[in-house]
Formats: sequence, structure tokens, C-alpha cells
Amino acid sequence: MNVIYGILGTILPLEAYQYTFMKNAFLAVLLLTPLLGLLGTMAVNHQMAFFSDALGHSALTGIGLGILLGLRNDLVAMLVFGIIWAILICIIKQSGTASADTVISVFSSTSVAAGLLILSHGGKFAKYSSLLIGDILAVTPADLFWLLLALAGTLLLWILLYNSLLLTSVDPFLARSRGVRTRLVECLFVVAVAVAVMLSIRWVGVLLINALLILPAAAGRNLARSCRQHAAWTVCLALFSGLVGLTLSYYLDASAGASIVIVSSLCYAVSLAVRAIRK
Repeated sequence: MNVIYGILGTILPLEAYQYTFMKNAFLAVLLLTPLLGLLGTMAVNHQMAFFSDALGHSALTGIGLGILLGLRNDLVAMLVFGIIWAILICIIKQSGTASADTVISVFSSTSVAAGLLILSHGGKFAKYSSLLIGDILAVTPADLFWLLLALAGTLLLWILLYNSLLLTSVDPFLARSRGVRTRLVECLFVVAVAVAVMLSIRWVGVLLINALLILPAAAGRNLARSCRQHAAWTVCLALFSGLVGLTLSYYLDASAGASIVIVSSLCYAVSLAVRAIRK
């Protein structure tokens, strides 16, 4: 890590990046924004914009259940519960008993209520309130390793299942006629989103995770003329928003997550203007 820190200190002459915690945050943004950006494109295509919001809320329930079961590692509790919650959402959504937005809303409301109920018992919720806004400046080298694994896994999933995911989002019936196992493909996708959300929730926050996942993808869709361009624009905008927002947060002495989301929102506004001009 010392070698990487030395390189960053050379190529980033700004005062902000002379500190180790800012270098860690910079590396986290380089790993986190492409990860959420790629998954965000498919979340937008599948019309599951609030899916990550439901998963973010389930992090509170995961931690609460972990405490009740005596688990010392909050991340393990969040991952296990988040994956189970994501698969349940997917199964009920596929059953056709209710629309996707209704299912996601029900699960989101239930998970946040259950999490608050457990964590607020005895007035202990203040200990976990940091999860609501996150703190990317608290990233450690060990956290960066897990983010790297998550990004590598997502890229592998992207290579293997991109066409199937895209065809499923466009026309599930056509996808099934072409031999695509749409239920399995969707379940693998939601599990990937669950892992990404749970790994990043401590640094992005429950209140902001959905915005960081969806805004770059929505902006990229306004600028792209093809599916490949959509993914490329989304990753570029996510990286731009992350790096600019992180830098601004240091000089403004403000929340890094909120700054990143504000920059993403501005990018979305610009993309709307560009789309209108094209038309």
C-alpha cells in the first residue's frame, strides 16, 4: 500500500490527497463507483430503481438480527440477510402477484421498521445512526480488498450474463424462447446488487445508496445511443461524480456521500439538457 500511496501523492498534487484517509477514500471511489454504475444500468433497464433502497434499509435489519443471534461481524450479518431479502423480493416479483414497485416498497418499509425496532431497543440506535449517512473517509485497506473482489465478481457476471440480462429486461418472453433461464438470471443479478450494496452501505449510507446507484445510470441513459454507450457513459459519470464530490467534500468540510450525490444530480440535469437539444 505504501507504493500505491506514493504514486497517488505524486499524481494528485492537491492538499486533500496528502492524507492517508483521503487516499483510501480515493481508491474506494475508484472501485465503488464503477461497481454501482454497472449494476445501476441494469437496475434502470429492469425498472427496479428503488431496489437498492429496499436493500439499504434491510442492512439495519441484518445488523439487528445479527445482534440477536450473537454475530460479532456486522458485515456478515448484513450480507447474509441482504442476499436472502434480495432473493425473496425477486421470487415474489416473478410470481406476478404484485407489480415490482409495490413489492419493493413493501419489503423496504418492512425492513426499515424491523431494523429500527430491534436497534432502538434500550435506546441503542445512536450507535448505528452512522449507517444512515455513511463515511467513506473511514475506509481501510482491508475494506478496499473486499471492494476489489466485489468489482471483479461484478465484471465477471457482466461478461457472462450481460446479453441474457439485457434481453430479459427488454422482453422476458423472448428471452425464455431463446433458452435464457430468466428467473435464474434475475436472481443472480439481485444477489450481485445485494452484495454491492451491503459492502458499500457503511461508506455511502442508507439514505444515499439508491441515489449513487441510479443517478449515473439514469444520466448515462440520456446520453447513450446504444447499450454499450449506456454502460460506458454510466461508469464515466459515476467516476467523475465520485472523484469531484470527494474532493469538494474535503474543501467544503461536508459529507462526502452527499457531495458525490449532488454532483451526480448535476450530471443528470446536464444529461437532460443534452437529450432535449438532440431532440
